[in-house]
Amino acid sequence: MFQLSEKGRGVRQMFDNIAPRYDFLNRLLSFGIDRRWRRFAVARLQVPEAGRVLDIATGTCDVALEIARTTADSVTIVGEDFTQGMLVHGQEKLDASPYGQRILLVNAPCEAIPHPTATFDAITIAFGIRNVVDRQAGLQEMFRVLKPGGRVVILEFSTPRSRLFRRLYYFYFRRLLPAIGGLVSQRSAYQYLPDSVLEFPPQQQFLEMMAAAGFSSLEYYDLTFGISTVYIGDKNTAS
Repeated sequence: MFQLSEKGRGVRQMFDNIAPRYDFLNRLLSFGIDRRWRRFAVARLQVPEAGRVLDIATGTCDVALEIARTTADSVTIVGEDFTQGMLVHGQEKLDASPYGQRILLVNAPCEAIPHPTATFDAITIAFGIRNVVDRQAGLQEMFRVLKPGGRVVILEFSTPRSRLFRRLYYFYFRRLLPAIGGLVSQRSAYQYLPDSVLEFPPQQQFLEMMAAAGFSSLEYYDLTFGISTVYIGDKNTAS
């Protein structure tokens, strides 16, 4: 049985607390661009007929629903999250969606995925890998449950490279975002967001972590001036 660290339990409690306003604040604080980022990430998947997809840190199921919308009816999706509060709101969205019956929700952490080796044809995780306390263990678990020939697509916030845009971004991220988030939800959670993004490794360093976990054919795409990045890795058919 996997035991969350004290930090992991704190992060889980924080997301439990903000779950009721999570979708609203995502749209507000990103000006709706987060939807475009998710669509771009999902479009990078390669899911066969009757394939199985794992969406880690599924939250309120935005990515899982986008996968279901854009894949064949024979494709099934498992949405996994270690925060029960997020899954409760996610299930409400699934119940209201024509695609919901193809998505099964599981309460589990990324570091201990409760599925057999080589189960999934594709794996996604959007804005979740930075919240995984032991990221290397999480990446290794993704590699384990991915089938040979499968693909992982990771969407995460990053730091813009342009000096001018980075200054504007930092002002919004460090000053305005926590203030707005505090008016509608929990200020500390939206202070955690910029802190966790600034702590996340640069793109090339994160690719090296993916390579150490076993992934190959690695590439990344910076989106919206580098505010977010999509990372892609494959599991070699010989693995």
